[in-house]
Amino acid sequence: MMVTAGALSRRVRLALLVVWVLPALARAQSADLARTPPMGWSSWNHFGTQISDATLRVQADAMVSNGMQAVGYVYVNIDDGWEGQRDEHGAMQPNEHFPDMKALADYVHGKGLKLGIYSSPAAKTCAGFEGSLDHEEQDAQRYAAWGVDFLKYDWCGAPGDAKAAYSKMHDAVQRSGRPMVYSLSQSGMDRVWTWGASVGGNLWRTSKDIADNYDRMSIIGFSQNGLERFAGPGHWNDPDMLEIGNGGMNGDEYRTHMSLWSLLAAPLIAGNDLTKMTPETVAILTNADVIAVDQDPAGLQGARVAQEGPLEMWMKPLADGSKAVGLFNRTAFGTTMTVTFADLGIAETAAVRDLWARKDLGSFTSSFTSNVNAHGVVLVRIRPEAAPTPSPAS
Repeated sequence: MMVTAGALSRRVRLALLVVWVLPALARAQSADLARTPPMGWSSWNHFGTQISDATLRVQADAMVSNGMQAVGYVYVNIDDGWEGQRDEHGAMQPNEHFPDMKALADYVHGKGLKLGIYSSPAAKTCAGFEGSLDHEEQDAQRYAAWGVDFLKYDWCGAPGDAKAAYSKMHDAVQRSGRPMVYSLSQSGMDRVWTWGASVGGNLWRTSKDIADNYDRMSIIGFSQNGLERFAGPGHWNDPDMLEIGNGGMNGDEYRTHMSLWSLLAAPLIAGNDLTKMTPETVAILTNADVIAVDQDPAGLQGARVAQEGPLEMWMKPLADGSKAVGLFNRTAFGTTMTVTFADLGIAETAAVRDLWARKDLGSFTSSFTSNVNAHGVVLVRIRPEAAPTPSPAS
């Protein structure tokens, strides 16, 4: 059969469309998700694999009743441990603790929330359940039919190239027709922050797992400096889930955790039992002033701007021209810390608001000084003020 030059040209254009243009469009659509860092809850930190349909429903109920939904938490994420076996056609079946995933999704959606799920590009997940290797298309279609809105895809020692594996599942999700926030979880290996967005990731883990103690949390959080250029609307560095409320740290340490994650424009995914929170835990997780730093529409990740041994100052530029500044005391003793406005690129006078106290502190000239508790933080919003106009000479 003869092929004309015109027909060949059309075939070449079609091939280019399939190979280059459509994947690029799919990744552009992915970037439309998670325009600000995702906020929600995940089962892993507190419950591990001891999860069920009932667990997820009561956590969703609590997210609404305790005020978390009202300040932006929306995802209710099932982590590892929901998986059963595949049927004779290869379709994934939930285990006996999840009798009807579609009904669970409908329940979560009925609360005005969204449902997340977990899998791996390996044959087995990190906890030894069924992974998605060689079943990516089937699983993506399954998740879409259930009504899933968020997929955490955990490396778990999968074979082959990570970029190819993550891209394969991303493209399968795109073909499912249902938008899903795509979370890459591979403990920061292979400098994932440099390529995570190119395979459709909306967020990617930058570290190994967090733990509910100050040392582990602070090592992870303060090591994020330098990654800020890789974050922005639709694609975020993820230093792991929040441990706030799990009991291993005190209030100052948990406020440090929340402050640092917010300055980092990190996803705010709670990992505690939402049905058993102290008033202090609720206050930390639902502080609207602090959350506004994390969710600022400019989408900039903050960075360290000054350090004196264990005393650190971090700053995040905000969309309205103000600066969110965290004064972190990593010592075991209280101390005094000062932020000099010139170091932030701010002229002489600025208005300062204490974000944890949710209180305007007034106008300050040249600098602001505060006491900072051991392992604690003072988180302020510093807004430049116009210099007063000189009086005309008489």
